[in-house]
Amino acid sequence: MAVHSSIIRDMRHQPDALKTGDHRKHRRLPLSLAGRFMRADRSEYDCRMRDVSVGSAGVVADTVPETGERIVAYFEHLGGVEGVVARITPDGFAFVFKVTEHKREKLAAQIMWLVNRDDFPEAAGRRHERIGTGGRRTTLKVEEGVIIDVELLDLSASGASIGTPARPPLGSLVIVGKTRAIVRRHHAHGIGLQFLSLLSPDALRDRFP
Repeated sequence: MAVHSSIIRDMRHQPDALKTGDHRKHRRLPLSLAGRFMRADRSEYDCRMRDVSVGSAGVVADTVPETGERIVAYFEHLGGVEGVVARITPDGFAFVFKVTEHKREKLAAQIMWLVNRDDFPEAAGRRHERIGTGGRRTTLKVEEGVIIDVELLDLSASGASIGTPARPPLGSLVIVGKTRAIVRRHHAHGIGLQFLSLLSPDALRDRFP
């Protein structure tokens, strides 16, 4: 079952206790991603993410840093995340992210995409009926804050195909029309997007008039 947008909103506004390292007061989602982490002395080691929230992650690793040590971890599909080791676990460690609010919002969207990817096939959202849009125009706001005029190729409850020469990175957070979405794929004419939550027919009409 897909993680709902209300969970992502909660993830963006995590309690102060999480910021101080008490990740147990914030919901962790199981997510296995291969990665590497770099310690304070710049030595690097393989690891694997076990679970994650927008504020912290549990990591499985043979080499374990010290509690309180600052690290940089790189995970497939998620990229680099800086943080501080909060505690040592039997098979690795947990660390709290030290990121900007913009990065935190991006992480929330990427985590939702990764956790829900089995619910959205590679052709994003094609389990839902696609509606032709007759070349309707809309706007696309990318991470840098740039707003682009684009063509709405087709639309469904879970995503949209956009005609544009722009190629935002896969997994990046964008706003198409009035709707937040994740870039799922690049195609010959533009990009395929997955919405952060399913839209009803009324919501589709309101957000893409």
